[in-house]
Order: sequence, then structure tokens, then C-alpha cells
Amino acid sequence: MVSSMKDYSPTSPFASQSSWKLDEAGHSNYSLHQYNGNYDDVLDLIRAERASRNFIDFNGPQDRSNPFNWPISKKWRVTLLVCFMTLAVQINGTEMTSAAEHINESFRVSDEKFPHSYWPVLSWNLGGAAAPMLALPLMERFGVRWSYFSIYVFLIIFLIPQALAQNFATLIVTRIITGACSGVLANVTSSVVSDIWREGRSKSFATSLWIWSLLAGLSTGPVLGSVTLKYVSWRWIFLSEIILYSALLPILFLALPEVRSDVILTQNAKRIRAKTGKPVYARTEKSHTSFSAILADTLVRPARMLITEPVVLFFGFWSAFCIGTAFMFTQSIVQVYGGLYEWGYFPTGIVQIAVVVGEAVGLLASIYQDELYFRSGDKNHEIPGKPIPEARLYLSIPGSFVGLTGGLFFYAWTSEPTLPWYLPTIGLGFVGFGMFTVVTAVTGYILDCYAKYTGSAIAGVAFLENIFAAFLPLATQSLYRDLGFSWASSLLGFLALALSFIPLVLQAKGKTIRAKSKFIALAGYEET
Repeated sequence: MVSSMKDYSPTSPFASQSSWKLDEAGHSNYSLHQYNGNYDDVLDLIRAERASRNFIDFNGPQDRSNPFNWPISKKWRVTLLVCFMTLAVQINGTEMTSAAEHINESFRVSDEKFPHSYWPVLSWNLGGAAAPMLALPLMERFGVRWSYFSIYVFLIIFLIPQALAQNFATLIVTRIITGACSGVLANVTSSVVSDIWREGRSKSFATSLWIWSLLAGLSTGPVLGSVTLKYVSWRWIFLSEIILYSALLPILFLALPEVRSDVILTQNAKRIRAKTGKPVYARTEKSHTSFSAILADTLVRPARMLITEPVVLFFGFWSAFCIGTAFMFTQSIVQVYGGLYEWGYFPTGIVQIAVVVGEAVGLLASIYQDELYFRSGDKNHEIPGKPIPEARLYLSIPGSFVGLTGGLFFYAWTSEPTLPWYLPTIGLGFVGFGMFTVVTAVTGYILDCYAKYTGSAIAGVAFLENIFAAFLPLATQSLYRDLGFSWASSLLGFLALALSFIPLVLQAKGKTIRAKSKFIALAGYEET
């Protein structure tokens, strides 16, 4: 906010008001062209004067304190910051997988009959599944900035006992807490994007960037973990995270503003009351949501939508399979490349960068996908000019059939000791591309269709994603040992093939399915 009246101009919102009164009695009569005080003071007083029935709102459609009206440079600065933070906290989920053998030796844990080394990763995912469903609605009410900062500090604190752990149980318990923190911080990014970007290409690409950050963080973890282990002990995996996250702390404090418009209005109202004594309030200050209502929004409705909404259920399985596969790779790549080429923890960690490369190609391809999506508005006969939700799925069809399914089969049948290592690695890249296109399509379609119920729909999908990520990799060791490398990956390929028909069904019957959905009818496509 500009600090003086030098920005006043004949075209400003104040130009038509050469003077105004704070109250009907004529007290505190200000003439703007003569006022030498602070710009914010005048703006606060104007808001107080214009407040309808003691409720404050933004000062017109161009109010610069409204996040939608921030400069483009500021919006991208905030978007890039939260997306980078998403990538950083997601690394915490998988970086330790490179050190499974070393941690087992330290705590005398054996994976001979069961993959016990995966328990810390499983507990991380369980924390990530539960915490966002309760924390995110509270952050909506109390604001993002201070909530985000507090949870981030909490994450750093609970990394300390992981670095200093003297027993395996300490890792498992503290990983639940850091998983919960990471889950909240990663998922609130979507809310930040929605709070500062209006509908359009910028918001669409920002959403794709957020999804890439989620997936790339998980895929980058084993790469960084293997590099760390090459030079120091496994404890430095957690120590390096503490150092990195602590270094980002001042940047986060200085660069992350409040993005929730309701919270900004509440702050404005409190400042006005302190300066003027006038009983002006933000509407959210007078509306109180009971705990039972929050519980219904965060637990009951997502569960109900998973049961009653075929789109949410099948999209949930489709996306959850992708996330589960990302975590399975942290186990299967070690078995496949270790068994075929006798690679150790370092090269098996580095090779997983192929998945990140595939996801990056998907991010670039999403620019063209967005172009196809926005062009679809010309063909929309329901609401002319409005893009069709099914157009969100165009890239996911080849992405799922060729990228995800084809990549898994290619990875499966090039996993032979007589073939060079780079052939199955190409398959990993295709899978990374497919995973990104699927998760992006799922998110975009749900955002388009469910409007005010988007949070509940996404929460239901996220719950399935975390459950798959937690438990699917537990079967990896026995799956690849009993079926063999080729048939184990082929089984995953067949599952991906079956799920790949979901977007085809929606392409053919999407309009009919949307018409039959009670949630979409109440707050869906037609109302967005």
C-alpha cells in the first residue's frame, strides 16, 4: 500500500469526493486534496464511512488490498514461493527411502520377511492424509500467512528428533507429525492460487505448477538422499532438511503475505475500529462456524462424495494409483536396478531423476493443454464462451494410455539383465509424464465441476491418494520378488490400462453424468 497521498489523481476512486464526513454530525471533516496524513488512514476512514450496516468490504473493484488486484509480478512471486515450498516439504516424504538399508543397520531392523523399513514413510503418509482435512478449513478462517509460518516452524522442530533418533519407534512417531505438517503446507498451495488468481490461463498454469511441485518433490527425494549418503551418514538427510528449511524461514516470513480476502478485511476492520472507534466489522467476524459444522465439511461431506459421486470415486482411484506408483518406485527401482545391474543406493537413487524429467515434460505440455481447454468455450452449447470441463482431459488420454500404461509396460519388459540400463529408465520418464497429466486432469476437472464443493471433492481424492501411497508400496517387495521384475510391473501396467478408460467415458458421457450429479447441480458447472 502506498504510504502518502501523492498517488491521488483525478481518475482515482477518491476524485469524485472532494470532501466527506466521518459522521452525520460533521465531526472529522476531511478534504482529500488538503489532507497531509497517511494514505492508509484516509482509505480506512473511507471504508468505515461506506460500510453498509457496519460491515466493511473492499473499496471498489480496484482496491489494491484485494489479492485479486495485486500486481502480476507480486502474484507470480507468491505463486513461485509457495510452489517451491511445496516441492521442498514433499522431499521430506521420500528422501529417507535411499537410506533404508543404513537405517535398518543402525536400529537392527530386517526387511527379509516384511519391508519394515517402510514404516516411517507409511506413517508420514498417514499424517498427510488426516491433517489437511481438519487444518485447511481452519486456515481458511484464521488466515494463511501466520498459520503457514507456524506449521512450518513445527515441521522443523520435529525434524530434530528424526536426525537424533536413538530407536526406530522415534522415527515412526515423529514422521507422523512431519507428514501432517507437510501435507497441510503442500495442499494449502492450491488455496493460495485460488485466492490470488482469477479464472484464466495464469490460474490454470499456476495450478499445473503446484501439481508438478507435489510430484517432483516426491520423485526428487530419493535423488537427494542418495547424494547425501554418498558423503555422510543417513542422519545428515534430516540434518540437511533442517538446514534447508531453516534457511528458507526468513524468506517465507518476509515474502508470504496474507492471501485470504476475508482475513484481510478482518484486519482492516480491526484497524479502523482502533483508529476511529466506529463499530465496523468484517462479515466473517460476525459469523461463527461450529466445530460440528467444520467436522461435517471436512469429514462427512468428502466421505459422502466418495460414495455417491462416481466422478470423485473413479478419479480418486485414478489419481491415487499415480501417487501410489510414485512411492512404489522408491522401492521397486532399488530391487530392479540392484538385481539387474548390481547397483548400490547411489545410482538407484540418481536414476529416479528420470521420473522428474518426465513430469517436467508434462508441465510444458500442460501449456498446450490449457490452450485446448480455453478454445473449447467456442464449442460450448450449454454456456457459450465457457470452457467445457471435459476439455481438461484431452492431454490425460494419451498421457494415461501412452505415458502411464505404456511406460509401465516398457519399464517391465526392458527390465532384463541383457538390456542396457537406460531402456527401463526411458520407461520411468514416460511414467512420470503420465502421472503428471493424470493428476492435473483430475484436479482441473473437479475444480471446474464442483465449485463450492471443490474442497470436499479434492479432500476425498487426497484421502485415497495418501492411503494408496501409504499401503501400496508395502506390497512392492513381495510383488517383485514373487512375480519377477517384468510381470510385477506388467501387473501395474494392466491396472493403469483399466483406469485409462475413465477419461474416455467422461468424454462420451460427461454432460449426462454432470446432469445426474446432485452436488454439481447444487453448486457446479452452471454456477461457476
